[in-house]
Amino acid sequence: MKEVVVEQKFRAPICKIWEALTNLEEMKQWYFDNIDSFRAEVGAKSRFEVQSGERTFTHLWVVTKVVPFECIQYNWKYAEYPGDSLVTFDLKKDGNETLLVLTATFIEDFPGEIPEFKRESCVAGWQYFIQGRLKTYLELNC
Repeated sequence: MKEVVVEQKFRAPICKIWEALTNLEEMKQWYFDNIDSFRAEVGAKSRFEVQSGERTFTHLWVVTKVVPFECIQYNWKYAEYPGDSLVTFDLKKDGNETLLVLTATFIEDFPGEIPEFKRESCVAGWQYFIQGRLKTYLELNC
C-alpha cells in the first residue's frame, strides 16, 4: 500500500500538540482510551486491544524515533495479523499555527481482505483521529 499522509494546522503551540501526542493521559482523551502505557522514548513499547465487530486488533507499538517538539515515530503492528508499518508525527511552526503531518508508511502490507486494512479505511481513520478528534481536543484544551 502507498503511504498515507494526513495534514492538519492547529492554532496551538507546538508544546501543547507535543503533549497531546506523547502524554499517556492526554492520548487517552483523543486517541485510544485503553492505551496501557506510552513513553516518548526510543524502544518504549505499548500493547493494547481494540475491538472492531468480531475482530480483535492487538496494537503493538515500539517507539523508533523521538525529536522532542518536532517528531515522534513508532513501529505499528498487530499481534493477530501480518503486516508492518511506521507512523510518524512531524510538527512544524507555521506562522502563529502549528502544522502536524502524519505519515503512515507501510513496510509490509496488512491483509487486504480485512476491511479495516483497506486504504480507504486507513485514510479515513487517520483523518478521524488527526482532523477530528485531535483538533477538537486541542480546541477545547488550549
